Amino acid sequence: MPICSVSMSTHFNWDKKQSGMVLGSFFWGYCLTQIIGGHLSDKIGGEKVLLLSALSWGLITVATPVVAHLSSMPLTLVIVFRFLMGLLQGVHFPSLTSLLSQRVRENERAFTCCTVGSGSQFGTLVIGAAGSLLLDWYGWESVFFFSGFLTLLWVYYMYKQHFSEKEHIISLEDITKTFSLSTQTNIPWKRLFRKGPVWAVIIGQLCIASTFFTLLSWLPTFFKETFPDSKGWVFNVIPWLLAIPAGVFSGFLSDHLISLGFQTITVRKSMQFIGMGVSSFFVLCLGHTSSYRHAIALASAAIGLQTFNHSGVSVNVQDLAPSCAGFLFGVANTGGALLGVVLVYLSGYLIEVTGSWTPVFNLVAVVNSIGLGVYLTFAEARRVDVDLIHL
Repeated sequence: MPICSVSMSTHFNWDKKQSGMVLGSFFWGYCLTQIIGGHLSDKIGGEKVLLLSALSWGLITVATPVVAHLSSMPLTLVIVFRFLMGLLQGVHFPSLTSLLSQRVRENERAFTCCTVGSGSQFGTLVIGAAGSLLLDWYGWESVFFFSGFLTLLWVYYMYKQHFSEKEHIISLEDITKTFSLSTQTNIPWKRLFRKGPVWAVIIGQLCIASTFFTLLSWLPTFFKETFPDSKGWVFNVIPWLLAIPAGVFSGFLSDHLISLGFQTITVRKSMQFIGMGVSSFFVLCLGHTSSYRHAIALASAAIGLQTFNHSGVSVNVQDLAPSCAGFLFGVANTGGALLGVVLVYLSGYLIEVTGSWTPVFNLVAVVNSIGLGVYLTFAEARRVDVDLIHL
């Protein structure tokens, strides 16, 4: 959607505030299914939740341009469809977190989490490259068709590879049983949320997720408006191309440092400092450059270093509570999505009022700094769910 934002705004005559509403509507839906998606994944398996949601959001992606052209109220319909897309994609990361916490050994978590997480950057890279070319050649509608059909193709392949013909992905009985048993869980949630390390993870993820969503939503528009002669495939590809090896390297480095005897929490905090602190420095610089090459380099550094978050707070959730990691990550990412809605809309407002991108990048740096300070102060890597179960 961010790639198509400028073209769609021009086509439908949307101003910056309306564009912000379209971009932000995704996060309103995204925040509503994080917790339920994580809880459901903890109970019946993240792979099932992930596959069903991907099927649904693939269909909605393909339908979006069709509905936008047929409707007499394209702004309203696109906002509704983006909201539905957020609902379905909201279960994605909690289901992955739940799946990894149950299937991956503790000493391999960071590398595995970062490798899996790099898939997000790879997907953004593919859509950034192919989508930019399709946008120039065939219009914004083709980007939706391309990404939607790719999603449906992936769903078909995964279903054939991992599910038998007689096996349902998720049955109504599974869902009913899951929620009927949820009140009988052995984990006292009130005590869990009284733990400082739990809140450190929640606030850290809240801040990094919201600022990442803000950059993801507005960077294409920043480059298009600040450097109008630039090619979309360049600024939509290079930052994500560098983010993939950066994320995988952070996972390898994290696990290697722990194997050398460094304390787990020390490594987690170091990775998070790079992901939130160092990356924010480059974000701040981005608001004060007039050079296209410098802007590409700064954006690449900021996005690439943010992937170190996968070796920090994202894995720390699994350290603290592997038995309910999906649920806990869902809580944290819900906060990130809610704040993301505010930041994406506020960014559009700031650009409209000030005519400058500097306040947006300053806002990103401030939010990251707050989250980093809380995480460095209160984070731990000791399991808390075991202690609570045996109370």
